[in-house]
Amino acid sequence: MYFCLEVCCTALTTALRNAPASVSEALCELPYVCAYIYSANASVPIAFTMLMSAVKNPRGRLLLIFLAVLITSFAVHQHFTKVLHCHLHSEQSTEQFEENFSTSAIEDDVPELELIQRISNMFPSVQFDHLHNTSCARNSRATVINAKDKYCIGDNLTIEIVMYDFIGNKKHYGGDFIRARIFNTKLAAGATGRIEDYNNGTYHVYFTLFWEGQVEVSLLLYHSSEAVSALWRSRNQGYGLIKFIGTFENGSKYVTTECGFQVDKAGEKCTYEDTKYNELFYCTKPANLSCGSLAFLQSFNEDHSFFSNLQKSLFNRDNMSVEIEKQFQHFDVSNCSVIRAFPQAKCKVGIESPYPSGFILQDIWTPLFCRLSSFPSTDDINSCLTDKMIYLLGDSTLRQWFIHLVNMLKNLKNFNLHRTGLESMLLAIDPEKNILLQWKKHSHPIVASRSYSVKDDAYISEEIDRLAGGPNTVIAITVGQHFRPFPIRLFIKRVINIRRALESLFIRSPETKVIIKAENTREFNLDVERFSDFYGYIQNLIVKEIFQDLPVAVVDAWDMTIAFNSNDVHPAENVIRNQINMFLTYIC
Repeated sequence: MYFCLEVCCTALTTALRNAPASVSEALCELPYVCAYIYSANASVPIAFTMLMSAVKNPRGRLLLIFLAVLITSFAVHQHFTKVLHCHLHSEQSTEQFEENFSTSAIEDDVPELELIQRISNMFPSVQFDHLHNTSCARNSRATVINAKDKYCIGDNLTIEIVMYDFIGNKKHYGGDFIRARIFNTKLAAGATGRIEDYNNGTYHVYFTLFWEGQVEVSLLLYHSSEAVSALWRSRNQGYGLIKFIGTFENGSKYVTTECGFQVDKAGEKCTYEDTKYNELFYCTKPANLSCGSLAFLQSFNEDHSFFSNLQKSLFNRDNMSVEIEKQFQHFDVSNCSVIRAFPQAKCKVGIESPYPSGFILQDIWTPLFCRLSSFPSTDDINSCLTDKMIYLLGDSTLRQWFIHLVNMLKNLKNFNLHRTGLESMLLAIDPEKNILLQWKKHSHPIVASRSYSVKDDAYISEEIDRLAGGPNTVIAITVGQHFRPFPIRLFIKRVINIRRALESLFIRSPETKVIIKAENTREFNLDVERFSDFYGYIQNLIVKEIFQDLPVAVVDAWDMTIAFNSNDVHPAENVIRNQINMFLTYIC
């Protein structure tokens, strides 16, 4: 009974938004009745009594009849409305529409807001009046805690970092973005360290010594805490760093207009809306062309910054990614005849991946929490992939997986999809072994100066909804790099929507295997306001948080690329090979 009343009130409230003004005024008291029904103090009998009393009144009966017509019309309209549709807003600005849309979905936004608040609490909100008062790597000190005369494989190494500013004053708050790594170049060995921030200018870095021989330590002050504060503030300012241009086509006619998550108020708008997942994208409507004729998009950097001039000085090359002064050289590690206990359980979907999750030795990645399978030949890989449909959904770092597998397995043949522009979808098949391999880019945003097709564009959540799933279906997902120039809330919403789609998938097809490829590091870029690895670090934490209790597997590309010292948005072939080895182990 209460559910029916709730549906009625929801339908009425929605219908009233578009009702004529005279009708809305006549029925102005009904939303308050709905609010009373929703309230914690209202009961179903009381609500029912209210409706019955209205029936006794002739005017009340008339209102109820009108209400019934409205509800029926609304229900029919909703039933025949497509989930993804385009429509125009000539009288309402993009900003107004977004505000109303966000208000109506306020309950869905609660997890996003809570997560944003928790992330904000990780970093101090810092104000400074001179660069001299910010963290300085060269003045800071790194020392070994409880140093040993002899180190053995498997021993722990703890290093304390005490941060100072440029004029030699000790820092009294934390939040510095530090990248910690041990390595041996000759042995092609590396591993990351876990960092503990005491929020008083002191940090502890925890390493495990994994190989025999020399171990060197790298402690990079990637961004000072003041820079981190500026980046986090900038990240949440708005959509002003990237703009999109859409190309609409109809036969031989081509028209370009501005597109984005926000567009200028003037003129009619095309709104591309996924109502199921509350996703929105806009374009200015071209004259004499329909919204459905949008064919291509490309992006450009806006000549805009949210940084003040003082904040910009934090991102001069001399102030970023600087080695912290160390009070030690390197460490010599012995075997000590100690038998190392490696995990016996095979890597499988659902197993938790810790951080650090593994190490490199002789250019081979070894996970710490599970045992890798061996795929020494292409026959072994083909045997693993036989009778499987593999869908790679995400950005170009997953496209690297596709290219690597096709180049390795000559039996996989590229299928010509006859697409133009920047690659947005790839397909390869092996009819004999019944293998299907597909890569498709995720939907908005894609930051690319070359145009790319959006004719069959879909969000990852939509792509998952379209898959039947099953024991022969494998899905790999990654998002992150293209979201860095945009407010963090957009990224959180997208990952939550992917989770919602996966929850439905696991209900209808629980045997489907899903692998999450974490975001990887990228080249050291002076355009830090758009692409800093600090953003990638935060997004990596968000992905782990949102997917943590789902039956998925994780290829921790963040951990791997730091250990490999990869500074390229598209890691080298040896890194991709190790990522794919983890992937194959999970699915076979």
